[in-house]
Amino acid sequence: MSYRNLEECIIDLEKNGHLVRIHEEVDPDLEMAAIHRRVYDAGGPALLFENVKGSKYRAVSNLFGTIERSKFIFKDTWNAAQNAIAVRNNPMQVVKNPFKYIGTGLSGSKALPLKKSGNQPAGFQEIQISDLPLIKHWKEDGGAFVTLPQVYSEDPEKPGIMNSNLGMYRIQLSGNEYVMNKEVGLHYQIHRGIGIHQDKATKKGQPLKVSVFIGGPPAHTLSAIMPLPEGMSELTFAGLLAGRHFRYSYVDGYCISLDADFVITGEIHPGETKPEGPFGDHLGYYSLTHPFPVMRVHKVYAKQNAILPFTVVGRPPQEDTSFGELIHELTGGAIRKEIPGVKEVHAVDAAGVHPLLFAIGSERYTPYQQVKQPAEILTLANRILGTGQLSLAKYLFITAEEKQPISTYRIEEYLTYILERIDLQRDLHFQTNTTIDTLDYSGTGLNTGSKVIFAAVGEKKRELCREVPDILKDIPGFENPRLVMPGVVAIQGPSFTSYEEEKQHMKGLSDAIQARGKLDSCPMLIVCDDSSFMSDTLNNFLWAAFTRSNPSHDIYGVNSSYEHKHWGCDNVILDARTKPHQAPPLIPDPMVEKKIERFFEKGAVLGNMEK
Repeated sequence: MSYRNLEECIIDLEKNGHLVRIHEEVDPDLEMAAIHRRVYDAGGPALLFENVKGSKYRAVSNLFGTIERSKFIFKDTWNAAQNAIAVRNNPMQVVKNPFKYIGTGLSGSKALPLKKSGNQPAGFQEIQISDLPLIKHWKEDGGAFVTLPQVYSEDPEKPGIMNSNLGMYRIQLSGNEYVMNKEVGLHYQIHRGIGIHQDKATKKGQPLKVSVFIGGPPAHTLSAIMPLPEGMSELTFAGLLAGRHFRYSYVDGYCISLDADFVITGEIHPGETKPEGPFGDHLGYYSLTHPFPVMRVHKVYAKQNAILPFTVVGRPPQEDTSFGELIHELTGGAIRKEIPGVKEVHAVDAAGVHPLLFAIGSERYTPYQQVKQPAEILTLANRILGTGQLSLAKYLFITAEEKQPISTYRIEEYLTYILERIDLQRDLHFQTNTTIDTLDYSGTGLNTGSKVIFAAVGEKKRELCREVPDILKDIPGFENPRLVMPGVVAIQGPSFTSYEEEKQHMKGLSDAIQARGKLDSCPMLIVCDDSSFMSDTLNNFLWAAFTRSNPSHDIYGVNSSYEHKHWGCDNVILDARTKPHQAPPLIPDPMVEKKIERFFEKGAVLGNMEK
C-alpha cells in the first residue's frame, strides 16, 4: 500500500511489528533523543511518542532506523522509483527493453504534482512555533531543532513548482537570538539549491519565500535528500515514491504541502542572519555557532492529529546511515552514468560521509606501458571532486580494478590494496586553501580547508606489516604504538599545542624513524591522542583519523621533499590529534541517560526491546 500520510505509515508499521508506542510523558529536552539513540543502537523499532511534555502533538522517530524497515515502508513503489531513475540516467533503456519499463510509465502518471485550489489549506489549523514538540537533541545544542524538514523554495526568475528546490536543512526553532514564534534559523550548507534561489532573490532586492514541510508520507522526507539526476524534480520523485501525487496549494503566495503534518511559511530577507547553533551533527561533533539566514515566520499550520517526525544525528552510524544505504540502492549506477570511467564511489559513513571518499575507476590511458602509474584515475579524481556533494570530500582514495576484483565497501581490503601499491613520493596530490564541508572543523575556517588524493594502480610494491615494526617502538616523546590494520600503525603523541611547535615535533618523529632504517612495510602512521582507542576498531580509525585532520596542515612524512611544487615522502605521518580550534565531540549526558532507564527496565514501555 502507498501511504497518504504519516499516520497510515505508523499504523502499518505497528501492525507488522516495526513500531512501539510510548504512552508515558517524555521530555523533549534531551530525553526523547536519548531514548531514540538507545533504541537505534539496539536495532530496535520505530518509536511513537504519544505524550510529549509541553505539546499536544505526537512525535515519531527511528522510522528509517534499519534498511529492512525502510524497504518495508517503500515496498510497493520501490521498483517504480528505481526504474524511473534508471530511465532518466539512460533513456535508451526504454527503447531497448520497452516491456520492462511499462510500470514506470504507469507510475509516472502519479508523479507530477497536483495543484488544489482554495485560499485556506484544507484540514489545517493555524498554530504557533511554541506549540510544536521543541526537541533538543544534545546537551550543548543552542535550542530545539527540526531535523527532518522538507525546505521548499522556488526560483525567483522562474517561479512555479517545477522549478522548485526541496532540501533538508535543519531548522532551529528556539534559543540564541531568535524571537519565539516570529523567527527561526535556517541552516543550509554549500552546494545546496536553496542558496541559488536566495542569491537570485537578493540580486532582485526581494525576500525569498520559503515553506518548511514536516511529516507527510515518508516518501516526501526521503525525496528532500535524494541526489536526483539533473532536471528531475524532488516533488516528482516524491510522487513516484509515494505512489500518489504530491498535492499542494498556494496560500498568501506560499506553497503548502497538503499532505504534510506541519507547514511553516516565512521569508528570508537579503543580508539578514542570526547566530545559529551549536548543534550535535553527523560527524560526531558539535557544529558551532555561526551566522546563518533567519526566516521571518509568516504562518504555521498543523493537521488535526499531526505527528512530528524527527531523527538524532551524531557519530555514525545513526539513522541517517540508513538514508545513505537507501539512496545508494535507489540510485544504483547513477555515478557511472554521470562520470564515465568511474565504477564505484563510496562516501564512508563511519568517517562522517564527506571527510572520506573511496573510488574505483578505469585505467586505460597507457595499456602499452609495462610499469603502470596513475593516469586516467587522476582525471576521474578531478571529476569526482567537481561533482555535486562529492566535491566536499576531503580525503579521496582512488584505484583501478585490474587483475583482481575489489570493492570500496570491503574497507580494510580496499585500503590494503591501495597501501600495497601506492608510491608515496609520486601519488599524493593536494588541493590547498579550498572548499570543504560546512560541518568539518578540521580546516582553517568555515567551509575552508584542503583535500588530498591518494591514487594507486599497478603491481603490488610492498608487503604490509601485520604487527608493530620494531622501528616504531621506544621513540622519545611518543608511546604505545598499536597496529590499526595492515600497513597502518597508531602512535600516541603529546597533546597538540600549536602548528609551529608541532612542525618540530613531527620533524623529530620523522627524523627518528629515518635514522633507524627503512619502514617500507608501514606506509601510514597515525599520531593520535589515544592509540588504544584508535586501534580498537576500524570504525574508530576511520572516524578519528579523517575527521580530526586537515590534509595540508596535518600530513607530514618521513624523508619528505618538494620537487617542482610536488610533495612526496616515504611514509605518511597523519596527525589526528584533537586541535584547539576543532569542535568538541558529542558526549551523552549521564544524568539524562540515567533518567531514561525507566523505559528499559523489565516491565516498562520498552522492557522487551533489548535482549
